[in-house]
Amino acid sequence: MRIRVLAVGTRMPAWVNEGVAEYEKRLPREFQLEWVEVPPAKRQGERTELLLAKEAESLQRHLKPAEHLVILDVAGQVISTEQMAATFAEFQMTGTGIAIVIGGPDGVAPELLAQASQRWSLGRITLPHPLVRVVLAEQLYRVWSINARHPYHRG
Repeated sequence: MRIRVLAVGTRMPAWVNEGVAEYEKRLPREFQLEWVEVPPAKRQGERTELLLAKEAESLQRHLKPAEHLVILDVAGQVISTEQMAATFAEFQMTGTGIAIVIGGPDGVAPELLAQASQRWSLGRITLPHPLVRVVLAEQLYRVWSINARHPYHRG
């Protein structure tokens, strides 16, 4: 299974990179995880809509046509780890790659949201984008552990 995380934002603090790396190294080779950082639009008095459009354009350049597009969105469907694991198991059976988008500080452009197969929320709280990366990395490891019947997940 191939999962790509497209995240708006660069130059993450060391604790973010270390947290992501910790969960990434636990994953087996057949559960490929790739992180793609997309620079945020320069916020120099531009309207939010224009900033979102610029970021969406950058994200679009990294999307592959055959990938299942999932966008993390506070207004999306609140998804449990078990639901996430079931979804990933389905895509693993079909060989479909997954692209997960973490938007920038203003979210994701409506045009890109409309293209998403699914919009997931990690909860109704607002998390800082660097922390979302670590939480997502842990959840992806947990999803693998559920589907592999590994004892990490004891839910």
